Amino acid sequence: MLEINPQNPQDRLIKQVVDQLRKGAVICYPTDTIYGIGCDIFNQKAVKRIYQLKRRAQEKPFSFMCADLKDLSQYCHVSNASYRLMKKNLPGPYTFILPTSKLVPKIMTSKQKTVGIRVPANEICRALIKELGNPILTTSAIVDPDDPPMAEAYEMEERFGRQVDIIIDGGTVFPSPSSIISLVNDEIVVLREGKGDTSVFF
Repeated sequence: MLEINPQNPQDRLIKQVVDQLRKGAVICYPTDTIYGIGCDIFNQKAVKRIYQLKRRAQEKPFSFMCADLKDLSQYCHVSNASYRLMKKNLPGPYTFILPTSKLVPKIMTSKQKTVGIRVPANEICRALIKELGNPILTTSAIVDPDDPPMAEAYEMEERFGRQVDIIIDGGTVFPSPSSIISLVNDEIVVLREGKGDTSVFF
């Protein structure tokens, strides 16, 4: 377990985690919504480990996190209208569903050729992504529907132990899932009401 300052993440520790991500590590880390599980989206072996850990069918792809809005255009197709909408509300507790670009690995895309993308308001997440240079897979640390959401790093350690390579302690997170909004074809569809206020999109 690594304790990282949530307001001012220590460069040395961020680089230590990213070195392991590049080698295929699976990590637990805090976000602005929940404690999550993630890896480098371009490491297929690590992505498959998370599918196994979550006992999830590969037909249900995971979302991923970018450091900021300017990165999004590399990984998805964003219209001017969608970009303006996201710019007003990111970073924040939203997952946006958008048409994927060819850069995204197939294992991370849906049959509809869409992806779920987040830009979280969490300094640890954004520091990791910037240092890594590409997105990080993001999924909640909840495996079974009956599992309570976890607010502390020690709960992650008790739940996952050696099933993951690194657990980042970034303080208490008050868990609530992100709101999911589809922007496919510039049509705004709320797929899940979560932490983010969806009324701002209408």
